Amino acid sequence: MEGMLNIAVKACREAAIVMLRSLHRLDSVKVREKELNDFVTNVDLQSEEVITDIIRKHYPSHEIYSEELGHEGEDETVWIIDPLDGTNNFLHGFPHFSISIGIQHKGQMQHGVIFDPLRQELFTASRGNGAKLNNSKIRVSKTLKLTKALINMAAHCQREDETNKAQLKRLESLMTNVSGIRISGSAALDLAYVACGRIDAFWEKGLKPWDVSAGSLLIEEAGGMISDFSGGNKFFEGEVIAGNPKIHLQLLSLIK
Repeated sequence: MEGMLNIAVKACREAAIVMLRSLHRLDSVKVREKELNDFVTNVDLQSEEVITDIIRKHYPSHEIYSEELGHEGEDETVWIIDPLDGTNNFLHGFPHFSISIGIQHKGQMQHGVIFDPLRQELFTASRGNGAKLNNSKIRVSKTLKLTKALINMAAHCQREDETNKAQLKRLESLMTNVSGIRISGSAALDLAYVACGRIDAFWEKGLKPWDVSAGSLLIEEAGGMISDFSGGNKFFEGEVIAGNPKIHLQLLSLIK
């Protein structure tokens, strides 16, 4: 299984080359809006192609589940891929986006890689072996009180639906109970930041498995907790709260 982590790292680094090359000529990037404020570019597709080609070369029988490609193949081992998490940030040249690859075997996450191509920060985790940032061990923060915590979240702009209304109510409640709130725009990278202690917790509704797969293992292996809004383990279905154990529980009580 360890070889898979190395291949995931290689795939991220190769895809990053494509990404960074395009970043310097954003005016030529082709963009399509899948739904309101949800974009896909030719860079997403090229990054995905680079990643999947590398995986198929080494593990042709494995299943691939990627944001743009969807499901391909059927196997006990599944590679869950977000080839460019934070596309809207990328399109604006805002320096917060990432590549995320999670590897699941028999329904359990085994390896996770999140790569920030601009900062050249490589977050990796393997089940039972801890989490790392550029080969140095990382842990979640030690913040004990929610009132001292820096929280990261997401905002779905221009959507006047019940989900957004509920999010705004939660935000209003949080604003009087935390030290600070950030909205960064790359859920995968935000989860990596929780894992290395840069932020104390993260919450979002409406995520997809490729947003969460690698980050969920990073959180767990760094000593943190991740759950859905009910405190259960269905965070792959869209509701995510992650943080160090103390802050996670306090945030969960507010989000509920």
